[in-house]
Amino acid sequence: MLTGLTIRDFILVRALDLDLGGGFSALTGETGAGKSILMSALGFALGARAGQGLIRPGADAASVTAAFDAGPDHPVRALLSARGLDELQDEPLVLRRVMRKGGPARAFLNDHPVSASLLEEAGALLADIHGQHEGLGLLNPSRHRVLLDAWAKSDALLAETGRAWTALRCAEEVRLALEARISRATSERTWLAHALEELDALDPQEGETQKLALDRAAMQAGERVAEALESAAHLLAKANVEGALANAGRAVSRALSAPGLTGEGASSQLAVRMRAACESLERALIETGEARSALDNAASTCEFSPAALEASETRLFALRAAARKHDVDSDQLAALRRRLRMQLDEIEHSDGALTLTRDAESKARAAYDAAATKLTAKREAAAKKLARAVSDELAPLKLAKAKFRVSVTQKAEPSPAGRDDIAFEIETNAGAGFGSLDKIASGGEMARFALAVSVCLAGSSPAGTLVFDEADMGVGGAVAAAIGERLARLGKDKQVLAITHSPQVAAAATRQLKVSKADAGGEVVTSVDMLGAKARKEEIARMLAGASVTKEARAAAGRLLAGA
Repeated sequence: MLTGLTIRDFILVRALDLDLGGGFSALTGETGAGKSILMSALGFALGARAGQGLIRPGADAASVTAAFDAGPDHPVRALLSARGLDELQDEPLVLRRVMRKGGPARAFLNDHPVSASLLEEAGALLADIHGQHEGLGLLNPSRHRVLLDAWAKSDALLAETGRAWTALRCAEEVRLALEARISRATSERTWLAHALEELDALDPQEGETQKLALDRAAMQAGERVAEALESAAHLLAKANVEGALANAGRAVSRALSAPGLTGEGASSQLAVRMRAACESLERALIETGEARSALDNAASTCEFSPAALEASETRLFALRAAARKHDVDSDQLAALRRRLRMQLDEIEHSDGALTLTRDAESKARAAYDAAATKLTAKREAAAKKLARAVSDELAPLKLAKAKFRVSVTQKAEPSPAGRDDIAFEIETNAGAGFGSLDKIASGGEMARFALAVSVCLAGSSPAGTLVFDEADMGVGGAVAAAIGERLARLGKDKQVLAITHSPQVAAAATRQLKVSKADAGGEVVTSVDMLGAKARKEEIARMLAGASVTKEARAAAGRLLAGA
C-alpha cells in the first residue's frame, strides 16, 4: 500500500507530506481547493505523462515521491528482478519523479534512475487510479486479460499454454532451419555432386600432403646425389687415368732394362729411383681401380627414381590445385569431402528428415491449440460470471440502464498467453452500442463503473492501493451511501483513497483528510490536514449544509458518522 506521499512545488502545492494508513480514507474540501491535484501528483509519481505546467509558478522544479510497502511475493518484485533490480527485493519501494524547467521529467526507483515506462509498469502493479475521463491501472485496456485470468484463477492453464507455446516455437525454428539448409543445398546439388565426384577421384587422405612433401624433398636430394656420382664416373672414364698410368708404368719398366742401370754407382741410384716411380705408378693404378669400383658401388646403392619423383610431384600438385579451388588448406580436403558427402546425403534423405520435423511441429501445435482452447473456454465462462457480478453492482450506483460485458475475441496472432484479446466494455445508453471502458464520456460514470469493477475484482488485482476521484459526482442520498458502503468494503482488503463531495461517502471512511487552499505570502497554496473526530464532524456538516453550518447539519453529520 501507499505509505507516504511527498509533494514539492507541484501546481498549487508548495510542500506537502502525507502519511497514509490502510483502509478507506476520504479526501474532502471545497471545490477548487486542489483535491484532484493530489491524484494528479500520485499519477505523476507513477509515470503518467507530464508537462512543464506541473511546476508551481516561481519554482524551478516539481517533484513527487510515493513510498509503497509491497510484500516479497508481490508481482512488482518479479518485474524489478526481470529488469535487473534484484537489490530492491527486500526494500520498501520509493517511486520519485522530478520535472525541471526546460527539461524532461526524470524517474527514480529507490534513487536508481529508471525509465518512465518502468515506473509506469511498476506503478500499475502498485496502485489503480480512477479519475474523470481517464483510465489508469485497473481501467488500462492492456491489463484486462491479466485481471480476468487472475479472477478466473487461470494460473495452471496459463502455465500450460506458455510451455506449449515455447515447445511450438522451438519446433518451428527447427523446421525452418532444416528447410533453409535443404533449400541452400538443393540449389547447389549439381555443384555438390560434381565436386564430390572430383574429390572421390582424387581420394585425398588425412595428412597426405605433408607426407608427399617430405618424400618429394628426400627424392629431390637423391636425384642430386645420383647426378654427382654419374658425373664423377664420367669424368674418370673420360680422362682414361688407368690407361695413362698403365702406359707410364710400362715405359718406366722398359727403361729399367736398359744397359748400365743394373750395376753399381750412379747408374744404380737412378735404377732405384726409377723402380720407386714404377711402384708408385702401380699403386696409383690400383687406387684408381678402387675409386672406380667405389663410384660404381655408390651409384648402385642410390635408389633415386625419376618416375617416382614425377609421380609424387604430380600427386602433390593435384592436391594443392584442388585445395585452391575449394579455398581450403590441402590437408583439409579429406574433411571437405566428408562434409560434402553429408550435405548430399542430407538432400537425398531430406524428405524423411523434413517429415519428422513437420510431424514434431504438428504435435506441438496441437498441444498448444488444446491448451489455448481450454484457456479460452475458461476465460469465456469467467467473462460471463464477471459481467453478471459487475452488472449486479451497477443498479445501486445509479447505473441500472448501463450494461457491462467482458469481450473475448481471437487475436490476429497467438501468444504465450493464448489466442484471446480481452476487453472490458460498457453501454451507457440503450442502443448506443458497447465501447471501451476507458472512453466513457461522463467522469462520474467512469468512476462508478471503476468502483463496480474494483469491488468485483478486489481480490484479483495486485494493486494494493485504489484511488477514486469523485465517484459520487452527480449523485446523492441512497446512491452516495451505496458508493460509500462499497468503498468501505474495498477498504477491508485494500487501501482506498477517495476524493469526494458526498457527506455519505466521507462518513463511511475510516479516516478523513481535508484539502484546503489559502493565500500565503501573495501566492495560493494547497494544504492537507488529517481531521480528528470533532473536526471531521464539522467538515461533514459543512458538506451537508454548505457555507452556513447549522445545528441541524451537525446533528445530521453525527448521525451519518454513527451509522457508518
